[in-house]
Amino acid sequence: MAKIERIVKGDFHSIAKRIHDAILKESVSATFEDVSEYHTDGLDFTFRVYERYSYTGGNRVSLGFTLVGTNNIYKLSVITSGGSQAAFFKINTWGESAFLDTIRDVINSL
Repeated sequence: MAKIERIVKGDFHSIAKRIHDAILKESVSATFEDVSEYHTDGLDFTFRVYERYSYTGGNRVSLGFTLVGTNNIYKLSVITSGGSQAAFFKINTWGESAFLDTIRDVINSL
């Protein structure tokens, strides 16, 4: 597992779109799997899940991000998972870290 968490400021939809576009642009095999969104009384929430093939691990890796907050201040949490081929413990996390690295610059620019 690899993880980045930040407090970010800006327009909710613009932030979510920048992250979404970066994931799909920076990884040829990335696919957008699904989304759950909720908006009420000024609170904005989205949870999105992506997958891609990990060349380094020889398997598929997932990335999920949550963006939640109000008044243009949001908590962003991005977590990757998968990539290990062991049955009971992780023997590598290269694919997870590599997937997260594809959007690290975009996250740091928010």
